[in-house]
Amino acid sequence: MFLAIKEIKHAKVHYGLIIAMVTLIGYLIFMLLGLMLGLANENTAAIDAWSTKTVILSKGANVNLNQSLIKTADLPPLKAGDSLVGQSPVVISRQTGATHKQSAQLIGLRADQPIYQHLELVSGHRPQKPRQVVLAANLRTKGYRLGDRIKLAGQKQSLTVVGFAKDGMLNMTPIVYGNLQLWQAVKGGPQFAASAIFSQRTFQLDTTALKAYPRATYVNKLPGYTAQNKTFAAMIGFLMIISMIIIGVFLYILTMQKLPNYAVLRAQGIPGRTLTVATVSQAAVLMVSGGLLSLLLTRLTMLGLPASMPFQLSWPLAAGLTGALVLLGTVGALIPVKLIQRVQPLDALR
Repeated sequence: MFLAIKEIKHAKVHYGLIIAMVTLIGYLIFMLLGLMLGLANENTAAIDAWSTKTVILSKGANVNLNQSLIKTADLPPLKAGDSLVGQSPVVISRQTGATHKQSAQLIGLRADQPIYQHLELVSGHRPQKPRQVVLAANLRTKGYRLGDRIKLAGQKQSLTVVGFAKDGMLNMTPIVYGNLQLWQAVKGGPQFAASAIFSQRTFQLDTTALKAYPRATYVNKLPGYTAQNKTFAAMIGFLMIISMIIIGVFLYILTMQKLPNYAVLRAQGIPGRTLTVATVSQAAVLMVSGGLLSLLLTRLTMLGLPASMPFQLSWPLAAGLTGALVLLGTVGALIPVKLIQRVQPLDALR
C-alpha cells in the first residue's frame, strides 16, 4: 500500500484523471439508480402505504386493477385487514381559478376499513361526506389547495378538496381518494362492490370469479413496472462492467510505461509479489476515492432537484453498489499483473 500511495502522489495528473473517470461513472450509476427507485416508488407508493400483502381481483382481469370489477354477489367474507378498493381512471379539473385538467386515479374507500383509517395526510382531514375528496400531496405543485371545488370529467356534481395524502401515487398517477359511493356513481351503480380487495394479511383464494395474488405478483404485473426496472438495472450493470474495463486499461497503460522502473525495483531485491500487490492496491484506492466522490456529487445534486422529479436514492443500496464498483475495479487491475510478473532484474541492465 505504501508503494501504491507513493506512485499516486508522484503521478497526480495521471491518477487524478482515473479518479475523475471513476467519479463520473459512479455519478451516472447513482443517478440512474435514483431515477429507477423514484419511478418504481411512483408506481407502488400507495400499495406500500396500504401495507398490502395480498390483492384479490376478478379472475378475468389478468392481474390488472384497471380491468377488475368485483360484483356484489361475488364478494367473499371480509376479515380484519381487508379493504374494498374501487378504482377508476378519471380526469379532474378545478371549477375556480385557472383551468387545469389532470389525469388521476379515483380510489373509493369505506370509512370502517383499514386503508381509510390509516390514510396518512400531510394536511386537512379524511373524506367525511360523499362529495369530499382527498388528493395526492404532489397535486399541490399543480395549484390545488384545500377547499378547492373540482369536477370529474363526465360528472355534473362538484367535489370539495378536504385533504392531501402522503404517498398518493399509483402506477405513476396521482390519486383522488373518495368513498365507495362516489366510485359506484362513476361506474354506473351499486351492482359492483369494488375493483379489488387489498389485504394486510397473507392468504390464498381461488373461486370461479375471484383470485388472490401476493403483493410481489401484483406489483410485477403493473404496466411497464418490470420492463422499466430491468432496463435501468441493465444500464447500471453495463456501466459497472465498463468501469472495470476502463480501470484495467488505464492501469495496463501505466504499467507498460513503468516497466523499466519495475525492473530497477526487482534488481534492488523487491519481489514481484510486492509490485503486484501495489498495483491492485492502487486500483482499490482509485475506486474508493472515485466512489466516495460520486456519492458526494450525487448528494449535492439531490439538493437541487425539483420536487416534481421522481428521484429517490437508497443509501444502503448505493453503498452496496460502491462496494461492487470497488471490487470490479480491483478485479480489472489484475489485467496488467502478468506484465509485472514477467519483469526480471536483468531487464534493468538493458
